[in-house]
Amino acid sequence: MSSKDIQANLPLTETTFFILLSLASSQKHGYAIAKDVETLSDHHVALSTSTLYTALKRLLEDGWIARAGEDPEPDETGRPRKTYALTDLGRRILEAEALRLQSLVRAANSRLVGEQI
Repeated sequence: MSSKDIQANLPLTETTFFILLSLASSQKHGYAIAKDVETLSDHHVALSTSTLYTALKRLLEDGWIARAGEDPEPDETGRPRKTYALTDLGRRILEAEALRLQSLVRAANSRLVGEQI
């Protein structure tokens, strides 16, 4: 995917941004992603099970994440937990979004210097 194609996927929704960010450090199962997103967002984003798994399904279909296997710890029903990992494409999109956000913050900071907030 070219840089132009990556830019066409921006901006990311908050949900997508935080899921990708959660997976940037390591593969995780769904519940761990949800808890990490809550922590990363300073408790501003709380993913319902439906929202999380709908987003994960879309990210899998788009090739931004991949199934990485199963967590050795089963869930509360005894079923294995599927784990997810960020793909190279997902990382490139996340990096492009981080750069876009940094640019926005730089513009805001340059305008707000000296102004009372």
